[in-house]
Amino acid sequence: MPLVLGGELAEEPPASEAHERARKIRPEYTRGELVRVAGARHQAEAEFIQNLLLEEGIPSVFRRSIGFDVPDYLAAGWRDVLVPESGAEAARDVLTEAEIAPTLPSQPPTRVSRLALWMVVGLLVGAALIWLALGSPR
Repeated sequence: MPLVLGGELAEEPPASEAHERARKIRPEYTRGELVRVAGARHQAEAEFIQNLLLEEGIPSVFRRSIGFDVPDYLAAGWRDVLVPESGAEAARDVLTEAEIAPTLPSQPPTRVSRLALWMVVGLLVGAALIWLALGSPR
């Protein structure tokens, strides 16, 4: 059996879209824990950033940001773009070169800030109801 194939064989076509994506990934960017390198306002923007990184061989995933969820609109809401630690610096360089801010322009509201906001609103509504119930001084 020969060690190399004879003739002019073209490169094997990818079996699936996932196989094609895996062929683009550079192994040196696949080591380490996942770190956040960018944020996106919605799923389409996160997929754009993910494909931009993939073209440079950097694997990435995105997830919904903590504390911000829009269950009625599955594609809406903030997303975090994560890459392995070994590819984080290269990913930040790619995003800077593409003029995409590596961090969110404004952080989504956290649960604590939302809770504080609703407490203030409740306090104001309660005070207004008490004022109306006691009547205004004449």
